[in-house]
Amino acid sequence: MAILSKGTTFSTGDQVTATNLNALVDSATFATGAVDDSTTALDSSTPKKIIVKNAGITSTQLATDSVTTVKVENNAITLAKMATQADQTVLGNVSGGAAVPTAVPIVGAAGILVNNDSLGTDDTKGATQGNIKAYVDASSTDGFTPTASASDTKSVTLPNGLIMKFGRVVASGSTTTTINFSDFGGNFTNDIFSVVLTPERSGGETNPTRLNAAPSTSSFVIRNHLSGNTDVDFIAIGR
Repeated sequence: MAILSKGTTFSTGDQVTATNLNALVDSATFATGAVDDSTTALDSSTPKKIIVKNAGITSTQLATDSVTTVKVENNAITLAKMATQADQTVLGNVSGGAAVPTAVPIVGAAGILVNNDSLGTDDTKGATQGNIKAYVDASSTDGFTPTASASDTKSVTLPNGLIMKFGRVVASGSTTTTINFSDFGGNFTNDIFSVVLTPERSGGETNPTRLNAAPSTSSFVIRNHLSGNTDVDFIAIGR
């Protein structure tokens, strides 16, 4: 099948002239045999030109690695065009350095989150619900349960070192009464932050008892303005 249609047709005996030879080439057009009508076609112009058909280029025509980053339009790659990946994974990099993203498990030893009910720590991974629940539920120094408590001495020591002491004492009438922390589980080791008193009120006195001076790590002093003894509840906080 011919690829070109001649610009001039010679018959036997015709004289060959420069005009005829020029027309043979200059007026030639592409014949239908010049295209496969699958990947290429003739357009509608005059003279007709060879064009690539819509969807005429497939992966077969593209060389390996021929599509570079600069040739991909911004935001052109949709999620549907991305390769599928295993369930409960995300694209990321947890290698400790620059690396090509991979499918990283969400939870696991090599994942973004570590599920470790034994309360293990990792500076580069997050905690799961299991970690958090284990931390809250745990006793001893890892949780919120007091590290030491005694109902008879009314003293509680928390994991962060904070100590709370509380109890009911009798403040003698019209004088001062010294309350020793040694009677409530021992003295505070470092500091005393606050002592709050709640007396049983009677008569017209609105505040029958109060601290006589700033408390120390070993004791505090109550002054009772009433003539009779007064029961006083106290809370002391220190460390």
